[in-house]
Amino acid sequence: MQYQVPQFVDLEDRIIGPLTLKQFLYLAFAGAFIFVFWFLLNFYVWLIISIPIAAAAAAFAFLKINDRPFVYFFLSFVRYFSKPKLYIFSSKPPELPSVETRERSPLQQNSTSAPGRLTPSKLKELALNLDIGFDRLNNETQ
Repeated sequence: MQYQVPQFVDLEDRIIGPLTLKQFLYLAFAGAFIFVFWFLLNFYVWLIISIPIAAAAAAFAFLKINDRPFVYFFLSFVRYFSKPKLYIFSSKPPELPSVETRERSPLQQNSTSAPGRLTPSKLKELALNLDIGFDRLNNETQ
């Protein structure tokens, strides 16, 4: 038995005339707001408010940026401006204290570690040994 495979699965179904359900809902909500404002506001104030509402509804319904609906662009825009941003610039990197000159903290001096336990100082010593060994390996191969 053979089955037909739909070819245009990425296209939304046209529900109401040439509009998809999302497009219709964007335009319907904007129309409802404009209709309510017609009765609540003066004509000139209504005109000033209804034009941006209609433009936003048209953008949400029909505008695509990089083949993606305007909704994704708008949500990215809101997310970008709502998140805190911290940019730090320094012309030179911060200096880190060396392993030899750094004194141990009182907490580290009082703690007794088991022989198999890895302490921060042992970890730094191992990292330094690995770095030195890696440099020697590179110098020998060149």
